[in-house]
Amino acid sequence: MSTLSTGRKIRVGLIGSGSIARHRHATELSKNEDVEIVAFADRVPERAEECAAKFGGVSISDWKNLIARDDIDAVVVATANAYHAPITIAALKAGKLVLCEKPMATSDVEAREMIETAVKNGKFLMIGHNQRLAQSHIKAKELFDDGIIGKLLTFRTSFSHAGPEGWSIEGKDGWFFNRAEAFVGSMGDLGVHKADLLLWLIGEDIVEVSSFVEQIAKPFGDVDDNAVCLLRAKSGAIGTLTASWSHNPGEDNGTVLYGSKGILHIGTDKNYPVVVNLSTGENQYYETGRIQTNDGGGQHDSGVSRAFINAIKTNTPPEIDGEQGRRALAVILAALESAKTKRHILVS
Repeated sequence: MSTLSTGRKIRVGLIGSGSIARHRHATELSKNEDVEIVAFADRVPERAEECAAKFGGVSISDWKNLIARDDIDAVVVATANAYHAPITIAALKAGKLVLCEKPMATSDVEAREMIETAVKNGKFLMIGHNQRLAQSHIKAKELFDDGIIGKLLTFRTSFSHAGPEGWSIEGKDGWFFNRAEAFVGSMGDLGVHKADLLLWLIGEDIVEVSSFVEQIAKPFGDVDDNAVCLLRAKSGAIGTLTASWSHNPGEDNGTVLYGSKGILHIGTDKNYPVVVNLSTGENQYYETGRIQTNDGGGQHDSGVSRAFINAIKTNTPPEIDGEQGRRALAVILAALESAKTKRHILVS
């Protein structure tokens, strides 16, 4: 499906040269011995030039010229959210393998078209949901799947920080706060990460959502900056998902699963990333790698670029594929619909 000539590096082009491209994708790809960075494209030419000077390759002013190049095998789409779908679809049609940032699209229609285009053109499509790749989450899933806390009853998950204005290359005047380009605020930046994590972690669909998705903390822009959602899983378990751009100082990036035999804590203890409290009185503590974070310069290896390149090298479809991205997006779309209509929404 995606086999490349053996013995040569995978040639990658990056579309978008902002903070996520610089601090995550380009940094990780440049350290991968199986990768050659060929080109950067950005609507602000100077940004692409800066990245090319730092990470290698050339700068291109128009992304359409980047995907037209024969010397590029794979593309990373790291632009404003509204452009994810059209660029990804065009890149797939141009014969490129694609790693697209989250949220993958602005609608279910777009997401399905991305998936269908990948299948039709025989190319991999991976979505940049990195939380399921964190060692703490991998360990927690192993414990949960082994039945350590019994039947899942309730859960809560949160991803909150001070907002992207302190981290993004454009600050508070950037696309993150512009609905026309961002489509959604804190729920697209943070909530979709936790939606994907929950779906993967508990191994079942979220089928119903009720939510408040509000702009209450950031007077600039026109997108949500705080959201609190009530979720129902297919099994009947219920829980909450919180996304916030007004958690200052620090971050809240934790998840707790409450079961019939105990409680599984992930990212809530300062000393141990994974903690299990059993109803028998036994407590278990696990030392694992911590979750990727924007707090305190924590942009360590997310595992996303590595997983994408490994999928290409082994000609194995990526686990975090378009359908996985679509399922996470569906939870966000349901949350937005619930907030708008003040009703419980079934997830499609």
